[in-house]
Amino acid sequence: MAGHNKWKTIKAKRIAGEEVSPEYAAMVEEARLGQDLGAAVYRRRIELGLSQTELAERAGMTQPQVSRLEGGAHMPTIPLMVRLAAALEIDVVMHGDVSEPVEFRVITAV
Repeated sequence: MAGHNKWKTIKAKRIAGEEVSPEYAAMVEEARLGQDLGAAVYRRRIELGLSQTELAERAGMTQPQVSRLEGGAHMPTIPLMVRLAAALEIDVVMHGDVSEPVEFRVITAV
């Protein structure tokens, strides 16, 4: 994710009417995906009645890592997504089209 200084620089360029690089749209998209993912993790954690510490223990993370993830400040790796899915008792559906939201599905008995 882009750092605070990078966002400030881009914002200043936009305000000044200067052209910003195409990476700006990618940064905005990454931030949106991070926020969507964090909100979905939060909702599911609350549904399960788990604290951030309990989720962290289940997923092999620390509580601050869970907090950053839920706040949208951290994009997890694929292995972490797999651990989170197991900890949250969900399947994660990721679409090839990033305009589609990340989808969590509760695991159902077969």
